Amino acid sequence: MASDEIDMSKSNSNKLPLQQPSLPWRMTSSLVMGLTAALSRGFLYGLNTVEVFGLDRFLEVLDTRKDVEKRQRGLITVSNHISVLDDPIIWGTLPLRYAFNPSNHRWGLGAHDICYKNKLLGSFFYSGQVLPTHRSQHSPHGGLFQPTIPEAIRLLSSGPFDTPVSEPSGDSHDVPDPFTSGNLTFTTTGTDRYVSPSIYAQNRHSWVHIFPEACVHQHPKMFLRYFKWGVSRLILESEPMPDVLPMFVDGAQRVMPEDRTFPRFLPRFPVRFRVAFGELLDTEKTFGDLRARWQDLVRREKARMLAMGDLTDELKYGKEAVDLRIEVARRVRDEVMKVRKSLGYPDEEDPGYELAETWAKEPGKDRFKSNVDDSMVNKRE
Repeated sequence: MASDEIDMSKSNSNKLPLQQPSLPWRMTSSLVMGLTAALSRGFLYGLNTVEVFGLDRFLEVLDTRKDVEKRQRGLITVSNHISVLDDPIIWGTLPLRYAFNPSNHRWGLGAHDICYKNKLLGSFFYSGQVLPTHRSQHSPHGGLFQPTIPEAIRLLSSGPFDTPVSEPSGDSHDVPDPFTSGNLTFTTTGTDRYVSPSIYAQNRHSWVHIFPEACVHQHPKMFLRYFKWGVSRLILESEPMPDVLPMFVDGAQRVMPEDRTFPRFLPRFPVRFRVAFGELLDTEKTFGDLRARWQDLVRREKARMLAMGDLTDELKYGKEAVDLRIEVARRVRDEVMKVRKSLGYPDEEDPGYELAETWAKEPGKDRFKSNVDDSMVNKRE
């Protein structure tokens, strides 16, 4: 076993289908997620003023997904990112009965350089359903095509996913795909190894939460940065198209303000904390035309026999593929902006904030005050 391996099952991982991880793993995951949610809920409601909008509607969505066998598609929730504590404290607004049921709780994407610094931390976050995700600013293994993104796509879909081997990419930092290589684990660096949660039937059509801004962004008027394209891959490539529910968070930027002084690691309170859960999108109306164009592109590339989440170079870097991802991300951002507006925030002052090139002029630092919108930005946490 590699030193960084995290094993979720003592069973033979080459036998499909596997129904669920081992009992010790399920107990550990329930304990980690439940206690984390309890601490978050205690902090929110015990020390702060909390307002939650659309909670009943969101709980109805989760209740319809409780029976794994009856799920027809995955669920993506997407929100702004305003503090290092957004996840887990936003889930402290959910009743605790949801926290102790990992099969109906979110999978998240967590920064490898923070959550996976060592095996102990990695085990904690993996049992808390956080996938190791490299950020390009801190790792040569980061980017849109790192193995964690296909794993998230498969979690939103339904296995088994084993398919013929595809041609390797010319990217020197590409690492083997878990299914095309014949294994049921995935690696993010070529040396670490994690059991793929998507091999388990209990994780079919899972719920994945994503912060597409991909860094902490604190603006006094709660403006948004552009959305990176990982969310576009989840929407375009998962089968069938997942449900998408936009959210907006306000108040966590006062819990962990970027200009806080010593001790920086301690959350501040009391604050006014608000979470708004939007409505499930009509995904066919919102993204159906883009999905149709993507599927046509895949057919033209004759890439139907690739493993789910595996792409040819044209599907990675071709102009049409890139344009589709840009447009999907823009539409997702527009939906989050609608939820933001429901909390009383004004429209954006600059129509170019949704474009990646608008933010390209920012300094290449970990923490800084943006010269684009005067926000506080943290790309380290």
